Amino acid sequence: MRRKTADLAPSLHALPTEQAQARRFGKARSARSSAILEDYVELIADLIESTGEARATDIARRLGVSHPTTINTITRLKREGLAIARPYRGIFLTEKGEALAKRVRARHRVVLEMLLALGVPRETAEADAEGIEHHVSEATLKAFSDFIKMSGVKKAS
Repeated sequence: MRRKTADLAPSLHALPTEQAQARRFGKARSARSSAILEDYVELIADLIESTGEARATDIARRLGVSHPTTINTITRLKREGLAIARPYRGIFLTEKGEALAKRVRARHRVVLEMLLALGVPRETAEADAEGIEHHVSEATLKAFSDFIKMSGVKKAS
């Protein structure tokens, strides 16, 4: 006799309370909103580190978005106090922007290391880490980090 999935794991299909569900969806909406800014500051930091400058055209190409979209997001970064743009010199991160880029890089590295430890192929792990890093909680990141340390998994480079 075949058992229904609901019989096997009823807690997986139980509807959460309204408050819990609203909190979860609110967290996801907030993460989506900040994900764009986080991607931009991370890329700006990477470009400055590797080439000495971050230009809007380079950012647009690397993110696969239009130049006007990039300019609009850079304006938002400036408004949020994360970046400054100097005419004919490119985009630079403020201290606040550099701190955010550092946090995002660290989150990315932990998620990537965890995915690699699970046996996910590197290219897939890199792509998946780009999305997961924006949504994973601090508690989950800590659990990932503890697991990586405990299992002696090699650091992602």
